[in-house]
Amino acid sequence: QVQLVESGGGLVQAGGSLRLSCAASGRTFSSYAMGWFRQGPGKEREFVSAISRSGGRTYYQDSVKGRFTISRDDAKSTVYLQMNALKPEDTAIYYCAARHTPYSNTAAYARTQYDYWGQGTQVTVSS
Repeated sequence: QVQLVESGGGLVQAGGSLRLSCAASGRTFSSYAMGWFRQGPGKEREFVSAISRSGGRTYYQDSVKGRFTISRDDAKSTVYLQMNALKPEDTAIYYCAARHTPYSNTAAYARTQYDYWGQGTQVTVSS
């Protein structure tokens, strides 16, 4: 079992930045590929970014490429999402997810591929 707790959300003006954190506890963090998803008002939960176990592979939704950066610190059992140049359309609840995998250099895009989820943190971007 893995417990995930997100933090760092809040209200920010368009063009601003936020850094989300997701702290994991329970099993060995390095055994998990990690992902960030988001769910905007009236929308389905969508993939935002993912990082492999090794940290060597990262993936992004097209709309956030060049603005968001995912990273992980295995010593702290934490994954981060640095969000810059935020837009009102980035407004959503952001969820962290963990996927147990034996492969060090793969990550997943689909919600169904993840085993554990956090409770989410609200990000609101005002225009």
